Amino acid sequence: QIQLVESGGGLVQAGGSLRLSCAASGSIFRINGMGWYRQAPGKQREEVAYLTRGGSTNYADSVKGRFTISRDNAKDTVYLQMNSLKPEDTAVYYCKVGHYSGTYTRDLWGQGTQVTVSS
Repeated sequence: QIQLVESGGGLVQAGGSLRLSCAASGSIFRINGMGWYRQAPGKQREEVAYLTRGGSTNYADSVKGRFTISRDNAKDTVYLQMNSLKPEDTAVYYCKVGHYSGTYTRDLWGQGTQVTVSS
């Protein structure tokens, strides 16, 4: 069993910053890609940022230049530094990791953490 524990969400004023963390624990063989997604009320879940094990990144256009994804492979943890937050960034943020068991890869999701940006 592998668990993902997210932390760092909360309420912040527009222009402020938050840092999300997602730590994987349990019977980990190897974590491949790690990413952050968000879902606002009434909207579909969207990818915010993605980071491969090799270090390649991809960002949604709406967060480029404001958000930074990073990872600590030794701790099996992925971070999302969010700066210059806007009210439209308000959503539940989920981390997703690709776990390779030695024979196959499957995606695992965190429980979600609420980010609320007030204007």
